[in-house]
Amino acid sequence: MVALAAALALVAAGCSPVDEPEAPPSGGGNVSEQLGQLTVASAGSMKGYSRNRFPHWRNTGKNCDVRDSVLKRDGDDIKFSGCNVVAGRWESVYDGRVFTDPSDVDIDHTVPLANAWRSGADEWDDAKRGDFANDLTRPQLLAVSASSNRSKGDQDPAQWKPANRSYWCQYAEDWVTVKHHWRLTVTSAEKAALTDMLEGCTWASKP
Repeated sequence: MVALAAALALVAAGCSPVDEPEAPPSGGGNVSEQLGQLTVASAGSMKGYSRNRFPHWRNTGKNCDVRDSVLKRDGDDIKFSGCNVVAGRWESVYDGRVFTDPSDVDIDHTVPLANAWRSGADEWDDAKRGDFANDLTRPQLLAVSASSNRSKGDQDPAQWKPANRSYWCQYAEDWVTVKHHWRLTVTSAEKAALTDMLEGCTWASKP
């Protein structure tokens, strides 16, 4: 009741309480349908691209910024100094490596910023690109090993897949979910790779 009263007071004052980030939702059985709805197009030009055109990381209130929010969400035994995550335990889903120092962990964009630029984000304004780069609602941000993140770079699933093959179904689903929501295009090779990755997934054909 106290928490509810506090939340109502914030709303009455014109403020909204900061929600704790939850695990990214998954599309489950809708992924094959969503993949079929993606527009196939050639990769666009990198002309004008800069990571600065995708402003991140945003402040998130209780946690210092989006990076801290993801570190908290994806880790165990999290320790803070103020609002900063300074310790914990993270298992990188891309390669199974485990870390206890957050400086060894990168926050990966499932659909890389440069890939998004080549598949439609070049036509957005910087505010929308910032929404994309800080998207905690879709499965767009993951705490992973720095080495796997840098190995991936801006490559799509036709060019790079996680070393952890047991994660391929989830990775393909997440990629499709993000591209579908943000109405980004896929190349023919990218779509073929995603189709192959989803073929053995038990949930991919569920209604």
